[in-house]
This record gives sequence, structure tokens and C-alpha cells, in this order.
Amino acid sequence: MWKKGIASAVLLVLIGLLVWNLLEPKEPAIGLEKGDQAPDFELKTLDGQTASLSDYKGKKVLVNFWATWCKPCRTEMPDLDAIRSEYDQVEVLAVNLTTTEKSEDHVAAFADELKLSFPILLDQKGIQARYQVLSYPTTYILDEKGRIMSVKHQMLTKKEIEQELDL
Repeated sequence: MWKKGIASAVLLVLIGLLVWNLLEPKEPAIGLEKGDQAPDFELKTLDGQTASLSDYKGKKVLVNFWATWCKPCRTEMPDLDAIRSEYDQVEVLAVNLTTTEKSEDHVAAFADELKLSFPILLDQKGIQARYQVLSYPTTYILDEKGRIMSVKHQMLTKKEIEQELDL
């Protein structure tokens, strides 16, 4: 009788631990797939400040990898700017492939010409490699918690961005 009581207690404890492990909310893994926590980074901005991805938790974020020599990048920039201007809950981080540019002044002239209002981050650290960016533009679309909702290896229109973000 005593052995049955201990066996029952052990069994209940094991079942309790199993249920607890199944129901406990898990943090998403840091990675580059849908549902993963996007890897954090910190880069210098065009205006000399620093910005990190984690600074924008609480907002949906478009992390757009681009370069001035990329024609589709130039085409999508006004739409990215319009999204940021129209939707307070969305931030655009434009990560420039600075190591391929003529100079930072060239990047600044490009941003001035298009009257861009979002932060231009200067990637001289290889963040694009960390994000496995192989073509431009590439945009990671993140939710308010910094989790990857989708990755687009193409130019996006304003309408496509609004659909992706459910705006």
C-alpha cells in the first residue's frame, strides 16, 4: 500500500512537470526564419548617432537592406518613407551596404535627394552577411516583439507592405 502511494505521488509529479513544460511560454530562438527572434545589431546612423534593432521593440519594423547603386532600392524608398510617415506603429531601418558605396557623403546625398525621413544605418560591420542578404533590396518584416514575420528578397510596393503588416 505504501509503495503504491509513493508511485502515485511520483507519477503525479512527473505528469505535473510534463504539463508545466508544455504550457510554459518559450522565447523564440534567435535566427532568420519566420517566427525567430531577429538578431539584434547596433550601427552608426547617417546623422552620427547609433541605433540598435532592440531600440524599436514595441513597433513593427521593416529592416531594409539596400544600396544607392541598386535601382529597385531607389524605386521602393519613397514607399518605405510613406509607410513610416503614415503609420506611427511602424519603423523603417534602412541598412545601407556602406562598404560598396563611394562614400558616406554619397549615401547622404542619395537620402537628401529622395527626402527620406527614416534612419539610414551604415553597415560597415557586415550585418548584411549576418542576415544572409544575397540580393538587394531584402526586407525583414518584424512584429512588435522583434520576431520575423516574413522576409522579402525583392522590391516592395506600399500596398504590398501594408498587406504584409495588416495595415
